[in-house]
Amino acid sequence: MKKVAFVCVHNSCRSIMAEGWAKHLGQGVIEAYSAGTEKYDAPKPMALEVMTDLGIYMSHAKSKLLDQLPDDLDILITMGCGVECPFVPCNHREDWGLDDPSGGPKSGFEETRELVRKKVVELIERVKKGEL
Repeated sequence: MKKVAFVCVHNSCRSIMAEGWAKHLGQGVIEAYSAGTEKYDAPKPMALEVMTDLGIYMSHAKSKLLDQLPDDLDILITMGCGVECPFVPCNHREDWGLDDPSGGPKSGFEETRELVRKKVVELIERVKKGEL
């Protein structure tokens, strides 16, 4: 099983959604984590709401920092936050370049949720095929 971390600035929206999807869809394939580069109080309520709207278990969700990630990551995914992530050891790293819906309407969070779901499904398939 591959250890995957999803990282953005606050770990409050996109990376939290990615962790939720990965835990839900990637059981037995990937072990999912998320973190942020800056301290933040809690996940955005709307991010959690749009996930639970689809029955995605989000009780694990809390904003965490990079030092809470495991030391032996296989894959690091950054969300497109416009910041340079400090060095995090891993075997593969990529940026998904997703816009942050924070401050916008629920429909923006729903759109981001679906983009993240699609990316996580693709990631899981790549891991299954041994591409990562």
